[in-house]
Amino acid sequence: MNTAQAENLGKNYEFTNIQISAGEWPPFLSESLPNKGIIAHLISDIFNEAGIQVEFEFLPWVRAFEVTAQGEYSATSIWMYKKDRTTDFLYSEPVLSEKFVFFHLKDTPFDWNEMNDLRGKSIGGVLGYSYGPKFDAALEEGVFKQLRLPTVDQNLRMLAAGRTDIYAEEMSVANYTLLKRTPELADLITYHPKPILENQSFLLFPKKGPNSKALLEIFNSHLEGFKQDGRYDTYFTE
Repeated sequence: MNTAQAENLGKNYEFTNIQISAGEWPPFLSESLPNKGIIAHLISDIFNEAGIQVEFEFLPWVRAFEVTAQGEYSATSIWMYKKDRTTDFLYSEPVLSEKFVFFHLKDTPFDWNEMNDLRGKSIGGVLGYSYGPKFDAALEEGVFKQLRLPTVDQNLRMLAAGRTDIYAEEMSVANYTLLKRTPELADLITYHPKPILENQSFLLFPKKGPNSKALLEIFNSHLEGFKQDGRYDTYFTE
C-alpha cells in the first residue's frame, strides 16, 4: 500500500480520532512535554497525515498494556518485541531504536562482560519493562535480584541512595531524566558503555480492536514515507 492509498483508507473509515495509551518515558513519551514527547509527536504526525487525530492517554506501563490488549485503546506506545505479546497484539514497523545500559554511582567502580558478572547484585528497573531474553533468563535463574519501581526518577533516587547496586535503563531516557528531572544526581551517576540490549520498539495494535488491521496498514505506510524523505530523523535531531 502506498502513502496515497493509506491516506484514502484512513479517510474512508469511520475513525477520524483515536486514543493511544502510553507510559511515562521522557524524552520519548511524557504527558508533561511539548507534543507529549518525541515519539508521541512522531506518531501523531504520521496519523495526522492520514487524516486521523490522535489523543495520548498516560497510564502506568502495565495497565497501558493490559487495557489496550482488551481493546480499550486503538494502540499502545511503544514496546519491544516479545513473542508472547503477539498473542494479543499486531506489531507495527520499528518506531524507535534503543540502547539499554547499566547506570551506577561514579564513586562505585563497576564493570561487566556477561550476565554472570552481575551475580548477587540488586538491579533497579521499571515496572512493565523487559531488558531482553538474556537478562530475563538470568533474573529467572536467580543470578541477581531486581527491584522494579514505576518511574525512572524513582530508580535513579534508589541508586543514589545505595538501595540498588546498578540500574538498567535506556541511555537517552536516563540521561534526559538526570539532566532535566533529577539534576542534583547528575554528578553522582554515570553509566557503563557496554549495552545490555540494543533493540527496536514498536507501536502495538490490539487484535481485539475492530480497526487495528486498517490502522496498522495506515501507520506503516506513512512511517515508511517519513523515513524515506528524511522527516523521521528530524524528530530526533531536534
